[in-house]
Amino acid sequence: MIQPESDNAVHAVDDLALIEAAKASPSAFEPLYRLHAPRIYRFCYRRLGHPELAADATSQVFIKAIAGLTSFTPHPDHPGKTFRAWLFRIASNVVVDIRRTHRSHRSLDAPDDAADLVSALIDPGSSPEDLAISRDDSRTVRAALEKLPERQRQMIELRLAGLTGDEIAEAMGTTLSAVKSAQFRAYGTLRRALGDSISDQEGSSR
Repeated sequence: MIQPESDNAVHAVDDLALIEAAKASPSAFEPLYRLHAPRIYRFCYRRLGHPELAADATSQVFIKAIAGLTSFTPHPDHPGKTFRAWLFRIASNVVVDIRRTHRSHRSLDAPDDAADLVSALIDPGSSPEDLAISRDDSRTVRAALEKLPERQRQMIELRLAGLTGDEIAEAMGTTLSAVKSAQFRAYGTLRRALGDSISDQEGSSR
């Protein structure tokens, strides 16, 4: 009896077809752009803090992607994931270049996924992070992110963009174990920063 294809297999075929079509003709890149542009923009906005810079960065990312697509080789079993990781590697480099050029400070009002980040840091039960969520204290989370070393912050923000550990490793040219180690250290720093911040707030309110 012929077994039906799994959803993953179907998606892999679809992703590969999109990539191969775009390789054959730049005009066929539009579906890939529509699929990935929102996440790339949000990542750039989170990193740069300014809509104009984020829009410019997003444009640069896809210009570079189109130019380099013929040299990109997707994994046959996971073409979509390897393409997304490759795209975010380009985005990471573009953001570094723009930050170096503009020396801009990220706005604390830039969009992020504070609740998602905090929920990723904690175990079930009461904790300072739970208080941050209940108070919707996303500015505290953003300020804590700013205190991370650049590479750790980049890994966390790639995680917030929805990338898996394997994709982050691919995007940053490192190993999964290195990603896990860096994220562990980053989460510890964020826990301490959030805990200290909330303790300060509670002390000032007494």
